Amino acid sequence: MHRRLIAPGALAAASVLLAIPASAAGYSPGASGIGDPYYPAYGNGGYDVSHYDLRLTYQPATDELAGTATILAKTTQDLSSFDLDFLLDVSEVRVNGTAAAFTASGEHELVVTPKTPLAKGTSVTVVVRYSGVPSTKSAYGFSTWHRTPDGAVAADEPEAAWWWFPSNDHPLDKATYDVSVAVPDGTQAISNGTLQSTTSRLGWTRYNWRQNKPQATYLATLALGKFDVTTSTSEGGVPVINAYSEDLGDNDGAARASVERTGEIVDWLSGYFGPYPFSTAGGYVPNTTTSYALETQSRVYYSPKQFANGSNTSVVVHELAHQWYGDSVSLKGWKDIWLNEGFARYAQWLWSEHEGEGTTQELADYVYASHPADDTFWTVKPGDPGAANQFDLAVYDRGALAVQALRNEVGDEAFFTILKGWPQTHAYGNAAIADFRQYAEQVSGKQLGALFDTWLFQPTKPAAPVARTASIAKSSAVPVQPKSWKKIAATNSLHEG
Repeated sequence: MHRRLIAPGALAAASVLLAIPASAAGYSPGASGIGDPYYPAYGNGGYDVSHYDLRLTYQPATDELAGTATILAKTTQDLSSFDLDFLLDVSEVRVNGTAAAFTASGEHELVVTPKTPLAKGTSVTVVVRYSGVPSTKSAYGFSTWHRTPDGAVAADEPEAAWWWFPSNDHPLDKATYDVSVAVPDGTQAISNGTLQSTTSRLGWTRYNWRQNKPQATYLATLALGKFDVTTSTSEGGVPVINAYSEDLGDNDGAARASVERTGEIVDWLSGYFGPYPFSTAGGYVPNTTTSYALETQSRVYYSPKQFANGSNTSVVVHELAHQWYGDSVSLKGWKDIWLNEGFARYAQWLWSEHEGEGTTQELADYVYASHPADDTFWTVKPGDPGAANQFDLAVYDRGALAVQALRNEVGDEAFFTILKGWPQTHAYGNAAIADFRQYAEQVSGKQLGALFDTWLFQPTKPAAPVARTASIAKSSAVPVQPKSWKKIAATNSLHEG
């Protein structure tokens, strides 16, 4: 589901903090990271964002992006200065209407020093004027801004915002969004949520998008280019907006045959996970050279390569499952990635069962038996895989095994109550694996510590007796490969670049 060249947390450098004026005695700089051990420099301390208003202009011929970000936030400490995660060139910063000092620091930090220090609990409006060519910017040796023949795309995990808007870039600080982008007539701008309006003037068209539910920064997306946009409404009443680059070539038909089933799949998933949590659903397929898909909130990003071998509803199921598991309920820390990927993979297994191509138990048996005890597959702990293995195949497949083990332990009635109740209990918030375990124990009435430890936190293959207790391994023979296996395996590039 993403591309990872290196673990930037390992290269994190402390921000160069500006001198604190005498009037700021007792005030201190906000931390240059939010405190995630996987990515120490990601996010920032000292404030909490409630809304991003982005008013941008983009020229596809030159990849020039310019605009103004207005950030509404509240301080969580007495602040003398604070950081934003950002890479483009800043010309002006204002804090509560007054010009503020600013400087670039480290790999991707913008350090802002307000003229007057900010007391804890203060409502803050930060205005950042900026410009630049995103494709010329990199941090930690990589870029997440993807140029296309007719524009560009911002979509990546665990970071993508730095290349197009200043932010507190960590899932812990979710916010609502207004994204307004002017592009030359004939080019379109696609983003999250609902298209509020379009206006045209003097050869430019401005697209105004709104995401009215809290959204993590890595789930904010921007696609700029020439698209064929389709709109519909699912049988369950969910508006669907899809977009396809006009130059997808041979992948065009398979992409449409897959993504146009979004409404059907949203309704089907709602039966397991509860009401769809956002105002719109949909996806877009730009002409990029990447291989992955990403659950960008309410507007999923799909690489054309996902459809190189034909239609692929399994990847659509995976990314739409994330709208509940990962988007509405977001992780507290990146080590909690199982809550996203284990359940999205399990949704693919449920779809396989729905399509009559292999039950969830048959898929679990096959995965368990396919990896011998000395396979490095078992050394990755889905409950805390480490930054280097955050998107390892084991997080997906062993992660789904853990979900099946939970189902077998608590029984179907409790399991499906948990599956549907969890996204509603924590809707639009953040949660950790420990929170999920507590919830599952509360619903099932069972102590689940040993089961979670075995399937999520031990770097070894569960012994056969343990596996049999969980009804996952019934013999030493490799089971027959389920019919859906190749379709599911075809989505393994979700976590490749």
